[in-house]
Formats: sequence, structure tokens, C-alpha cells
Amino acid sequence: MTKDDCYQVGHITKTHGVSGELVLFLDVDNPDEYADLESVLLDVRGELIPYFIESIAIVKGSRAIIAFEDVDTIEQAERLINCGAFLPLDELEPITDETRFYFHEIVGYRVVDAEAGELGIVQGVYAMNAQDLIAMDYEGREVLIPINSDIVRTVDRATKKLNVTLPDGLLAIYMDDSGKDTPETNGDEADDTDED
Repeated sequence: MTKDDCYQVGHITKTHGVSGELVLFLDVDNPDEYADLESVLLDVRGELIPYFIESIAIVKGSRAIIAFEDVDTIEQAERLINCGAFLPLDELEPITDETRFYFHEIVGYRVVDAEAGELGIVQGVYAMNAQDLIAMDYEGREVLIPINSDIVRTVDRATKKLNVTLPDGLLAIYMDDSGKDTPETNGDEADDTDED
């Protein structure tokens, strides 16, 4: 199974205690839905390896204390820090609501603005603490679109379109070249001010 067949649910952040337990950060909308996980696939040096779960407890919102079978020491646990945790795509509940979507599913979708029309293609999604962002390729540049219901309106799965209403000036910010290509001046050039 490859990453293309999976979606990421989070990553291991640190050890917990000295008996091999770990802290799993769940980067999902509803962490409690993952309280009964039986196994996950961990990305260990680029390879997805199945780990069976002995126990999992959701604590403090998006954090879970997790114990894997055959991970019994802190040394074994330390090797798994920063590993991404994945589940097979076929375990996802399908979304039929056109105002909601999984981040992975919109990659490759065309972005269509209510006024400007078709803009570009979704390259990926950045899940950030403050604001999740859609990365769109627009005229060869990456444009970041905040994910909220005022901007990202609907998703059309049949035609692979993401319908948006971009804030005024958002594209201009990314297309503005002012300051980037201005020639540098050095102290030898004459200045235009008149001095008496």
C-alpha cells in the first residue's frame, strides 16, 4: 500500500512515559472518531509499516496517548517520533455535502472564482494552526487561498471543480512584482537632489 492509497490522520510528536507509549497528534476534524482505531500505517523512513494498537486515549482535543504492540521501551518509541500516521482511503466515510471536502480529495481540482472564472489547479492543502490554506497554481505562481465558508463555497465532485469567491486583491498580492526586480543602486551613482 502506498501513500496514494491512504490519507494522513496525524503524526507522532513525542514519547509518553518510559514504557513505549507515544503521543499522536490527530490532524482531523473530529479526533473522537478515531478513539477505536485498531491499527495505523506509520511512515518509517519513506515506507508505510502497519502498527497494531494496544490502547489509545484521546486527550486534550487533538492529542492521543497511544501504545503499539511490540513497542515496549522508550528506545523503540523514540524511533517513531515524527512519523506520519496514515489510514487507507477506503476507510473514509464518503462526503456528499457540497460545502465540505477532505483536503486530499481536492488536489488536482480546478479553482473557479464567481467573478474571474477559472483560475488554476489545486496543488495541495496546508493544514496550519491558525488557518488552513489551499495552494493553487495560478499563472505559474503559488497562490494561497484561506479555507472558510465565505471564500470556498462549494465542491463539484462530478466535474472536479472548487467554486470560490476570492477576496478583492488576493490575486494581486501574489502577482505584484514591485520591489522584486528593481535594480540595486550603489553609492557611486549620482543622486538627483540639488545641494547648495
